Amino acid sequence: QVHLVESGGGLVQAGGSLRLSCAASRSIFSSMGWYRQAPGKQRELVATITRTGAANYADSVKGRFTISRDNADNMVYLQMYSLKPEDTAVYYCYAAPTYWGQGTQVTVSS
Repeated sequence: QVHLVESGGGLVQAGGSLRLSCAASRSIFSSMGWYRQAPGKQRELVATITRTGAANYADSVKGRFTISRDNADNMVYLQMYSLKPEDTAVYYCYAAPTYWGQGTQVTVSS
């Protein structure tokens, strides 16, 4: 069993930045990542990263978001720049194959 705890969400103005953090309860040897779910929409992939650092991003966040992980501390991060109102969502940390955090709210005001 793996427990994932997110932190770092909040309210920010459009154009601002936020950094999300996710702490895992033990070492993760599989891919980790971030998903998000906006009101009335399905959960969607934001970014994933393998243990060796290979990253994958949704087209909507490429060039604005950066995912990273610290395997020694069992952490994964999402640095978000140039935030837009459409980035408003609950952001969930994920560890393959089926582990999810509780989510952290990100709200971007226009």
